[in-house]
Amino acid sequence: MKMTLRLGRTVPRNPVALMHRMYKYVFPEVRDELKRWRHTADLIPDPELRRQALGSLTHKEFHCKGGAVYAAANLPIRHVLIPLIVAFQTISDYLDNLCDRSTSLDPEDFRLLHRSMLDAVDPEAPAADYYALRNERDDGGYLRELVQTCKSCIAKLPSYPLVQDGVKELVGLYGDLQVYKHIRHDLRERELLDWWEKHRPRFAHLRWNEFAAATGSTLGVFYLFLAAADNSLTASRVETIRQAYFPHVCGLHILLDYLIDQEEDLAGGDLNFCGYYEDGETTAQQIAHIAELARRDIARLEHPRFHRMIIEGLLALYLSDPKVREQEHVRHISRKLMKGSPLMRVFFFANSIWIRKSSD
Repeated sequence: MKMTLRLGRTVPRNPVALMHRMYKYVFPEVRDELKRWRHTADLIPDPELRRQALGSLTHKEFHCKGGAVYAAANLPIRHVLIPLIVAFQTISDYLDNLCDRSTSLDPEDFRLLHRSMLDAVDPEAPAADYYALRNERDDGGYLRELVQTCKSCIAKLPSYPLVQDGVKELVGLYGDLQVYKHIRHDLRERELLDWWEKHRPRFAHLRWNEFAAATGSTLGVFYLFLAAADNSLTASRVETIRQAYFPHVCGLHILLDYLIDQEEDLAGGDLNFCGYYEDGETTAQQIAHIAELARRDIARLEHPRFHRMIIEGLLALYLSDPKVREQEHVRHISRKLMKGSPLMRVFFFANSIWIRKSSD
């Protein structure tokens, strides 16, 4: 049965109300979903696929918890949005593990794997053999079950046809990024720059690394899922959402993620988009500038205060991460970004620390 609820009646109006919903409803239900997927992943026959699936569920749980904030905006349909967001984000994290720590460097293999994400958001797409180009293939149906869960949830969103093209565009860009950044080290930067040249005319105010970072975020997809639950959604609102979230909200999200992972990525030989800034001062200035552009963009949306909470929550979540303290140059950048923080960000900063401690 499709939902027919008006979004505006349910959006939390302040940080206390939002976090109350997160603690009482969202976090427990995300944990239940992840527990279910861990049970399924435990049964994966291939040991390498099982290891990567369990690794993504264990070490990237906070991605699902953070993404599910959009379910807090409309609690009556959280039974649709939470399974959808968790399943989609779990595909993303699992494939990132398969490509990041891969036994393959074949771009066609990576593209076929990421076709599963496009299929997950296309109700009419038939299932494919996503492992056809790699040695490890027997996942016991794990990836197909994740894809099917997304499709089943999407079928309950009354306005999904209006957002489908926008969702597919963002998912397509995400897949492109994952292909280019995981290929051979001597090829990946050239491929990323060639890709950027195709998109530069639309986003000329960005640096290439900032555009690439923006394509790595799933937040725009999650907000479009939430919007699709509103049976009064219009095409003009969808376009406003797309322009408001991509590239600046999405870019802020992933630049912060890369900021705190610099030492880890350097040790692992992984590409890091914050590493392309000239120095720490420039890094702080550019992230702060993109955050300001994101605040400007969300002012055009319905319920801008909710989206402002998303932006301040992103800054708080990442800048409170223990990885910040372990890297002197990142500590310096973090202090610059936190200087003069509004009360909203300080509130989310304290909550982020508490959530991590309670999860230990």
